Amino acid sequence: MPGKRVLLAPLDPVHDVGLKLIKKQLEGQGHRVTLLSPDLTPEEVTRAALAEHPDALLVSRTVGYEAAELLARLADLLDAAGLRPRMRVAVGGMAVRPELAAEMGYDAGFGPGTPPQAAVAFVEGTPLTAGEEALTLQKPGLCAGYGYGWRDTPIGDLARELARGFIAWGEGATTPGTRRAALVQAMARAGGSDLRHLEEEYLQLCSPEVAAMRQGELPSHCRLIGPEEGERALEVLARGRGWHPLVRTPDRRPVVFVQYGTGCPIMDALHAVVATRWGAQGTVHFDPAWSARHEGLPRGLLSWSADGTFYTPENLRFFRQAAGTHLLWQVRAHRGLNTPETVVWAAITGADLTKINPVYGSLGGGTDPERLLVDALSAMRLAASYGLPFDVVTNEELGGVPAHKAIAGMLVVVATGLELGARPILQPLFCYSPEAMLEGYMDRDYVDWNAAKVIALRRIIDAPVWPGAPIGFLTHTEERVQSGVTTALHAGLAASLGVDAITIASTDEAYSRGPISAAARVDSLRAVGEAFRFLGEAAVSPTARAERLAEELLGGVAATLETALDHPSFCDALYAGVFGSREEGGNPGRAGRGTVSRSGGSGVSRVGSA
Repeated sequence: MPGKRVLLAPLDPVHDVGLKLIKKQLEGQGHRVTLLSPDLTPEEVTRAALAEHPDALLVSRTVGYEAAELLARLADLLDAAGLRPRMRVAVGGMAVRPELAAEMGYDAGFGPGTPPQAAVAFVEGTPLTAGEEALTLQKPGLCAGYGYGWRDTPIGDLARELARGFIAWGEGATTPGTRRAALVQAMARAGGSDLRHLEEEYLQLCSPEVAAMRQGELPSHCRLIGPEEGERALEVLARGRGWHPLVRTPDRRPVVFVQYGTGCPIMDALHAVVATRWGAQGTVHFDPAWSARHEGLPRGLLSWSADGTFYTPENLRFFRQAAGTHLLWQVRAHRGLNTPETVVWAAITGADLTKINPVYGSLGGGTDPERLLVDALSAMRLAASYGLPFDVVTNEELGGVPAHKAIAGMLVVVATGLELGARPILQPLFCYSPEAMLEGYMDRDYVDWNAAKVIALRRIIDAPVWPGAPIGFLTHTEERVQSGVTTALHAGLAASLGVDAITIASTDEAYSRGPISAAARVDSLRAVGEAFRFLGEAAVSPTARAERLAEELLGGVAATLETALDHPSFCDALYAGVFGSREEGGNPGRAGRGTVSRSGGSGVSRVGSA
């Protein structure tokens, strides 16, 4: 392409920095550029354009007063001079909005935050599709480069011994959840009468509400989204897809995830599209309200007013199609009565990751430990067979369980996953936990205690680390600026510690007084982006106290694992409070109790809501 002749005119008393950046970009592409001095009148700019005969004129206006009047006057003068048919004219700057430029007849208008590449694309007459690179973006593999070797040999040996005992304990055990997962796999391959037979067998293993929903009897606050509505939504959402990278992604860690579960699959996809346009590279789907209490999953594109969004095949497929394949997508399966089945549907519908943690799910998520342990073994085998990495979260800390016990439980699950051929991800919690409140770990700062967890985990095992869900939890308030700031600070700490990913909350997600807005998601993502930009190659440095806390964690983890080995099984240790007692907030759940069957006749099978 031959170089264009371009005239740059700052219609301001002094501000021309933006045009200098554009000049550098244009000259780098071989264009001939003249930058006029600031403080020119519209008449002087018009005379310069008559003398230069440019192919394009780019005018900037930063100062807000009289901006509209000056730009309108310049447009009239350019028309009167007969210049408009011969050159393209764009305006931009802090005082400009695209709507204002369009009203005045300019060829383009660039507002605040527009990259210099947009001006280059305008001059060259090529479209700049925001986020076009997202469609071919290489998704980062969070587990890439990790060998999963145990760096702390004594802790690794203890975790592996418990894991092998856990696997042996689960041999021959089944639940309605494990049997439904096998049926879903069979249904994915079947057709005709075989499919109907499998469907009938599936419904016999479900709560009554699932069968009723299959017959069209929807519960209150639930709505079936029609095909036409779904298709219209897909068309609109496809036009909005794109990706504006944050400073540290995709080439630098951490990858930033947002979580969704509005109850409406269309709203979920909309939030994901907005979040990825502002730099998020991953999304997390969760459905705690239904799966925590019901056997089996409903069908259909369903919306409802409850905590989380239904894990229906149709909802999951819709989200993958609507949000695009360029972002990392996690479908959580770690608690509730549908854990193995959810892993199957996650794989079938194209998820990249899942979440499995029977320790938190049974001590803090309401599911019976025995039931969830059997389901978790099945889920980990399925995740391994599908090549789905899964994270193991330590959310027990939210109930007050000490971090060393939460991490010990996580490590047993990690060791089990490795024994089964899976790729687990460590997910410590960055939060102002009840334990930290009681013990004063975060009275001096919010850095050392969170850093100590990452330091300890790095010393234990060579595995990816993904703090979540979300970072900064229990440090946010209802004040949106404070919430965005504390998320950004925790993101900066996570980046400084070299973790692989983080999950962030929106600025209105720290409390439950209404729906989460798209603007609030943008608030948090912009705050995180600024934190990454501010730090750059620099880092937040923990004090020596973080090292001491990490050593204490390592000692507590080893002691917890040793105590667990004194019990007949990992399951017995959970019930006994080794990984969190009732006083500490570890409360064995009730959902699914009595639904484990074992070969040889031991155990019972009971289907229904808990």
